[in-house]
Amino acid sequence: MHKIWLIIQREYLTRVRKKSFIIMTLLTPLLLAAFMILPGLLITMSGDEETVMVLDESGLFTGKLENKEGMKFVPLAGSLEQAKEVYQETDNTALLYIPKISIDDPQGITLYGKKNTSLQTQVRLENILEKEIENQRFIASGLDRETLDKIEANIKLSTINLSDEGEKDNNAIITSAAGVVAAVIIYFFIFLYGVQIMRGVIEEKTSRIVEVIISSVKPFQLMMGKIIGIAAVGLTQFLLWIVLSFVAVTAVSAAFGVDAAPSPMEHYEAGKIAAEGGSTDAEAAAEKNELANTIQDVKQSFENLPLLLILGCFLFYFLGGYLLYGSLFGAIGAAVDNETDTQQFMMPITIPLVISFIMSYSVVLKNPDGAVAFWMSIIPFTSPIVMMVRVPFGVPAWELALSMGLLVLGFIFTTWIAARIYRVGILMYGKKINYKELSKWLFYRV
Repeated sequence: MHKIWLIIQREYLTRVRKKSFIIMTLLTPLLLAAFMILPGLLITMSGDEETVMVLDESGLFTGKLENKEGMKFVPLAGSLEQAKEVYQETDNTALLYIPKISIDDPQGITLYGKKNTSLQTQVRLENILEKEIENQRFIASGLDRETLDKIEANIKLSTINLSDEGEKDNNAIITSAAGVVAAVIIYFFIFLYGVQIMRGVIEEKTSRIVEVIISSVKPFQLMMGKIIGIAAVGLTQFLLWIVLSFVAVTAVSAAFGVDAAPSPMEHYEAGKIAAEGGSTDAEAAAEKNELANTIQDVKQSFENLPLLLILGCFLFYFLGGYLLYGSLFGAIGAAVDNETDTQQFMMPITIPLVISFIMSYSVVLKNPDGAVAFWMSIIPFTSPIVMMVRVPFGVPAWELALSMGLLVLGFIFTTWIAARIYRVGILMYGKKINYKELSKWLFYRV
C-alpha cells in the first residue's frame, strides 16, 4: 500500500505541476465567465432604440402604431418622395411606407433603409402590422381582440410529487437537466482522464522508464497508483473549475456592470416579446411578473430535488465509472507500443459509453422507469451515465443498491483483467497485439 501511495503522489504532483494543467485550470473559468457575461454585455451595447418614420396613405394605422420597447414611430405627411428626402436627412433606422390598401388584401407595404435592414427589425414591424390588421378584421366582423383573448385557453399543469415526505412541487425540465448535466460531466471525465492514463502508460513504456519502476514495484501497484493518481488530478481540476468559475463570473460581472447571460426562461420570454413586436408598459409589467413567478417555481422545484442523494450518487458513479474504464484504458496502453495501435482496442470500450450517452437522451428521459432504462442503469458499463439520468426522477433503493454493487464488482473484474494484461504487456515491445494474444495473456504465469 505504501508503494501505491508513492505512485499516486508521483502521478498527481507530476501532472498538477505541468504548465498545461495550470493554464487550462485558470483559462477555463475565464472562458466560462466570458461565455456567460459576453451575451449580456453585447445586449447592453446593442440596446439602442430604433426610430421608424411612417408614411401611412391608407389611414388604417393612424394613431395605432404605439411606441414599443426599443422601437419608436414618427408619423410623416406628404408624398413618398418628400418622405424619402426627409428620411435621408435624419439618422433614423428606417422609413415605413403604407400605400392605400384594404384590410382584406394588405399588399404593397415597403420598408426603406439606408442600408440592409436587420431581420429583427423587419420581423418586429411585420408582427406589429399583422396584429393591427387582425384587430381591424375582428372589429369588421363584430368581434374584438379582448373578446378573442378571453376565448383563448392557456393551460399550465402544476406537477406534484406524492413522496413519503409529503407533496412536493416538481418540474420535468429541472429534473431532466439535473440528471443530464451530471451524466455529461461523467461521460467527458471518463474519456478525458481515461485517455490520459493510456497515454501515460504508452509514454513510460516507449521511453523504457517503466523498466526501472517495475524493478521496485509490482505491475498491479503501478497500474493502480497511476489510475488513482490521475483520478485525484481530475477531481482537483474539477473542484478548482467550480470555485474559480464562480469567482471569475462574479468579478467580470462586477467589472463590466452587467449580469450573467439570461437564463433559458428569460431567453424564451425575451424572444416571445420581440416576436410580438414589443409590449406596452402594462403588458411588460405582467410579463415580468409572470417571468418572476416562473423563476420562483423553477427555484422551488430545484430545492425539492433530492440534492444530497444526487450529489452522493454523482460522486460514486463519477469515481466508479472512471475506475472501471480507467483500468481498461491502462491495459490498452500496456498492450501497444504507440498511440496509433490503440484504435482497434478503443472501439469496444467506447461503444458502451457512447450508447449509454445516446440512449439517455432518446429513451431514458422519455421513460426513466422503463425496461431499457432499468437494465442500462444496472449493467456496470452503462450505469454511471444512465443511472445518473434516472436518479433525479426517483429510483427505488434496491435498484440503486444493486446498480452500485454491480459497479463495484465490475470495477474489480475489469481491474483483474487489466492487471493480467498490464503485467505482460508493460515489458513487451515490437509485437503486434490482437485479441487472441490478449486472451492468452490472461492465463500467463509471470
